[in-house]
Amino acid sequence: MNAQEGPAAAMGPGATRRVMATLPTRRGVRLLAACAVVSLATAACSSGSTGSGTSSSGGTITIADVAPFTGADAALGPIYLASCLGAAQAIKNAGGVMGKTVNCSSVDTRGDPADAVPAVRKMFATTPDLALVIGLTSDEAASVVPVINSNKMVMFGMTGQSEFDSTHFDYFYRLVAPDLAESYAMVAIAKKKGYQRVALAFGNDIGSQTFVQPAVSALGKAGIQIADNETLDLKASTFRTEASKIVAAHPDAIFTEALGPAAASFLSEVKQLNGGKSIPIVATAACIDPSWFKAVSAAIGAKDLAANFLADNTVIDTTGPAYQTFKASLLSQKSKVGNTGNFTTYLTAPGAVHLYDGINLAALAMLTAKSTDPKVYRPFVEKIGNGTPGAVEVHSFAEGAAAIKTGKTVHYTGPGGPTNFDSFHDSTGLFEIDGYDAAGNVTVVGKLTPAEIRAFA
Repeated sequence: MNAQEGPAAAMGPGATRRVMATLPTRRGVRLLAACAVVSLATAACSSGSTGSGTSSSGGTITIADVAPFTGADAALGPIYLASCLGAAQAIKNAGGVMGKTVNCSSVDTRGDPADAVPAVRKMFATTPDLALVIGLTSDEAASVVPVINSNKMVMFGMTGQSEFDSTHFDYFYRLVAPDLAESYAMVAIAKKKGYQRVALAFGNDIGSQTFVQPAVSALGKAGIQIADNETLDLKASTFRTEASKIVAAHPDAIFTEALGPAAASFLSEVKQLNGGKSIPIVATAACIDPSWFKAVSAAIGAKDLAANFLADNTVIDTTGPAYQTFKASLLSQKSKVGNTGNFTTYLTAPGAVHLYDGINLAALAMLTAKSTDPKVYRPFVEKIGNGTPGAVEVHSFAEGAAAIKTGKTVHYTGPGGPTNFDSFHDSTGLFEIDGYDAAGNVTVVGKLTPAEIRAFA
């Protein structure tokens, strides 16, 4: 949960409360990428509550990526923007949205609610063709979602904060698992491995800290002892004190999420102080990222990292037709992303996959509604995502656009798998256990069943 914004603060127009579900099943994933972001944007930073255009005479619509691009979490936004660029190119190749070209822009929140709110207000004041917002990490979501919702703008958020499990915003959608579920998944991994003592080492940013308390509670239920619990200052250059305490506690594994250069420095010092031997790592899905692998493998060795790393991740269908289209779309934008290491890691990154799905859902809803105005197309997002009787199943924007053109209703299923929005606009999903090989490719090590997650909820 955002330390500055509790559940009550997140309430906005159209918001109602509910009791938290027994098992949150999707997550807000925060993924690293290149820090040189401005060059990725294909339009100026975003804007007002979109036009209600219905003509097919051309023009543009803008999708804004609201996320950190500078500050302590400076690398959180680019992967989402890369996903947007891939989706925008695929939409353009299929004729656009009623002839309109999709532009992608970045709105830098700096990972700080104090900076995020004015940035979002500026976004609404400066871009008249804004049609969709993506991004919204745990760093800023609690502060800006109510603002975006009050402007009646459809948004797909990557936040995993539990307050969004129990608060309904009319225009907010989430295709990733809450942080609670991911904390339980980490504990389930530790239980499978037979670990009896674990240490916690999470960054001091809002998003990373949301995992700590749920993990502490779940570890207690699992009967796993907490050997040590350290908070890592992401602005620090050394973590010798924290590493010394963890090594002295002799844990079987370290639970971690630390973004930027912190992970490499911290894990390098752990290895040095532990006689040149790494302690096994159980990480969040944020660490399934090429820049994270590149930095940490350089610090402790690629083979060492591959032998000692596991992370939870949401299951992605890499075998069907939807994934092949996604892969081609994202690879077409590779030159715009920059040198972040193994680019193929993006192809299984939940942030890239699920925001790509969200963009396609919104674009197909616009076609169905014959409008790019969120107030008009919003109800069709759920209908196309969940499906309606007689709907034709499609796996890409191009396939969906062709069906809509012939008067058919469509049910979109993308590489992120089937969508099942509940009344709070959360969808469901499954977890897998991922690792790396020495080349930085992501490998699927195992699966986690809903029962295994639920055991610690």
